[in-house]
Amino acid sequence: MDPETLGAMLAAIAHRGPDQSGVFQDAQAALGSRRLAILDIEQGRQPIANEDRRIWIVFNGEIYNYRELRRFLEKRGHRLGTETDTEVILHLYEEFGRDCLAHLNGIFAIALWDARRGELLLARDRLGIKPLYVCQTEKTLVFASEMKAMLRHPEVRRHAEIDPIALNEYLSFEYVPTPKTILKGIRRLEPGSWLVAGHGGTQAGCYWRLDLRQSEQKPPVHWRDFAQALRHTLETSVASELVSDVPLGILLSGGLDSSLVGALMARHYPGTLQSFSIGFEEASFDESCHARTVAKHLGTQHHELILTSRLAAETVPTIMEQLDEPFGDSSFIPTWLLSRFAGQQVKVVLGGDGGDELFAGYPTYKAHKLIGYYETIAPRPLRAHLAPWLLARLPTSFDNISLDFRLRRFLSGRGVSLQA
Repeated sequence: MDPETLGAMLAAIAHRGPDQSGVFQDAQAALGSRRLAILDIEQGRQPIANEDRRIWIVFNGEIYNYRELRRFLEKRGHRLGTETDTEVILHLYEEFGRDCLAHLNGIFAIALWDARRGELLLARDRLGIKPLYVCQTEKTLVFASEMKAMLRHPEVRRHAEIDPIALNEYLSFEYVPTPKTILKGIRRLEPGSWLVAGHGGTQAGCYWRLDLRQSEQKPPVHWRDFAQALRHTLETSVASELVSDVPLGILLSGGLDSSLVGALMARHYPGTLQSFSIGFEEASFDESCHARTVAKHLGTQHHELILTSRLAAETVPTIMEQLDEPFGDSSFIPTWLLSRFAGQQVKVVLGGDGGDELFAGYPTYKAHKLIGYYETIAPRPLRAHLAPWLLARLPTSFDNISLDFRLRRFLSGRGVSLQA
């Protein structure tokens, strides 16, 4: 790869790593890194090499058990020159090859060049928190954390055209499911998987897959045992994610999910925890009072940003540049603004995304419980005719999750026609 192309790809993702930039290149491979320095800020510059400089790595993410892995490697005779989790991955690969991935607890996208074997290893964390895009052409294999960087490469641009199947999936789901992207020539590496490219071609495999059968085969226990195990899992998970050489914060919505994470952070975080929330000028959307209540209870230093219609409109052009492909979730606007707002104070934040699914935080879970009572009490003719007739006469409200909206969704979810 010519240096200009590599430089252009790195420039396209400078926002991901504003602290440092680094490259490695030999006759067969080129690696580039934009680093957000979290651990060993001075010595952790990427790419990082092993002792004989035959294996190189660039890495995006964080390995939460890297200290335990480091102690294991040192006992095995490895000499590490930095205090980073990146170098731990490198030496773990020396020890186990690509099987090292199974030992990593964290979020990551990894590119590792093994000059001894002439092989490039790409890998992504178990749930796909960190992005990794790949384009395989007849001449080369190109990878990056964002599609905009991929499109700086001339070989990728030749293969980048809209995928009509992916477009159909976007219109159905409001996003393009992995491994597809909106462009035919570019795909995402799937979560929990790896790809090896070398002289013999490419190989792909999976090192982890979610399997619920194990939990279902356990003998029955009391619910208090499950609660205790869940609390222990949450506590150890949050505590392990506080490993950092820079200040951390919490994105606090005031809901069940982020409040739980914030409470566990406050218990284990040394010093005063910084919390960040976003409010809305439209009262029906605004939940900032809940975040303030939780922040006061936890004793955090709380920061609040109010999203106005003007600020949202001004943000849209910038967000269009950040999104590489269509994405139908409007919550991206406040999420992006809140992240930028928090970034003025801290480099790393924890949040509660995904917690509502685990802890029944969505209003729809209440509807699942109420629908049984509704269908038991209300006769079928009433459900089939009178309810739709009444709904059609309800005034339409533009408030967030208004009463008429909830009633319509409640009934339509049971296949009831809402036409009067």
